[in-house]
Amino acid sequence: MPIRTNRGRAAVYRRLWGWPMRSPSHLAGTVIVVVALIVSIGIIVPRLTADDRGPAAAPVESSSRSYHDGGGAGGDASDSEVATTRLTAPRETPTEAPADPQALRVAENWAKAWVDHEKGTKVDQWLEGLRPYTTAEFLPVMRSVNPDNIPATKVEGKAEAGESYTRSVEAVVSTDGPDLSVTVIKTDSGWRVSNYDQVG
Repeated sequence: MPIRTNRGRAAVYRRLWGWPMRSPSHLAGTVIVVVALIVSIGIIVPRLTADDRGPAAAPVESSSRSYHDGGGAGGDASDSEVATTRLTAPRETPTEAPADPQALRVAENWAKAWVDHEKGTKVDQWLEGLRPYTTAEFLPVMRSVNPDNIPATKVEGKAEAGESYTRSVEAVVSTDGPDLSVTVIKTDSGWRVSNYDQVG
């Protein structure tokens, strides 16, 4: 028969909550049931939520490669051709050309400034002589040179052309020390020396 009054419901609730306190065995049994219930919930709930989500989607692998099947939709993987995208621009091929006289003149003037030093000449003073004939990028490299260690004091003869292209010339300049192989390139400011080496 259903309980229809608040007083009757309260009496039932008191009996239920008071049951574990009637004896130690009731209390122990209640604790065991509660712990078992909590463990069961901890095991079952994650499984149910995983089933609701369904199987995890396979990760999509991003690749910069594209495959072209040689035999259409069932083509063999061995027939696939890997296409790679290269972003680097093709290197410009130098065009051979007779040496520009102005390039040879710059190489010769640079060599004269290179040998122009007295004992104890400061690097900054020596660089000022090279500055009009040297690229802005190469001039700081020349700062590592000690003028006192240059084994030449004068230029002997004119600059002679070696390999020559429309925008660069390799010139050889003779000195009373080693010969100089001077690389001269064409810049917005005209012909300038971008490198050199002692070859003799």
